[in-house]
Amino acid sequence: MKKALLKKLNFLIPVLILIGFYACKPARQSYTSPKGYDLSHPEKFIMPESLQEISGIAFYKGKSDTVYSIQDEDGRLFKQAWGIKKQQHTVFGKKGDYEDLAILNETVIILRSDGTLYTFPFSEATKAKADQIKVWDDILPDGEYESIYADQQTNQLYLPCKNCKQDKKDKTMSGSIFTYNPAKKELIASGTFSMDLRALIDKGQILKTGLKASALTKDPHSGDWYILSSVNKLLVVASPDWKVKSVHRLNTATFVQPEGLAFDKEMNLYISNEGDELNSGNILKFKFKP
Repeated sequence: MKKALLKKLNFLIPVLILIGFYACKPARQSYTSPKGYDLSHPEKFIMPESLQEISGIAFYKGKSDTVYSIQDEDGRLFKQAWGIKKQQHTVFGKKGDYEDLAILNETVIILRSDGTLYTFPFSEATKAKADQIKVWDDILPDGEYESIYADQQTNQLYLPCKNCKQDKKDKTMSGSIFTYNPAKKELIASGTFSMDLRALIDKGQILKTGLKASALTKDPHSGDWYILSSVNKLLVVASPDWKVKSVHRLNTATFVQPEGLAFDKEMNLYISNEGDELNSGNILKFKFKP
């Protein structure tokens, strides 16, 4: 009887240890991709040292042969042929915390983290220093901003807030809309937008403090919004009226610090990452597969 019991214990103890080990082991993260893309297989463009802290990317009229970018310390607009590290740059401002850019038809628009905007003609992107710069102060509610999207058809700018006091209380992501008049070089306040984050917070998909958008762009075919959150390591897809459609967790092995987001005219998706002590800054290209 004792021998039989000992045999059973000798069998059960290792089994129980294994069960305990796997029970304590964290669940494997699952990573998904928006329809038409595979976020696990990018084409990687490594940035030069001058763009180690790349913070925003854009294309001129969706042409992907040349990428325009900024980094978050120097007031410079960078220009590179795709896949070529050598860059040219245009100075547009002093040192500052520059977060994103948009090219609205023939106008370059750059966003500073305090909500200040810089505009100058795209034709000046070939110069060493832009001289037709206009600075827009105090046009956005108090807060921190990292994202700008420019609609080529409507001439409208969309600027979601990353950190705004009321958003945390309301569990929303709010934003402002402006219309740019290129003839008069004027920005006209044109409304606001808001995205409800309660479901994402309740499910634990984002921090209680909010989505904290670090980049914004729009699917040129469907009109869906793509919102990148570096803090939450997420890519959120929302309908044209800002209803959340899907949430995609980003693999930190691929997306070290995702800060920039853009589509080209072939519907390929691009996400830029700031570098760190171990990784160079980069731009990742994800080819569209219908």
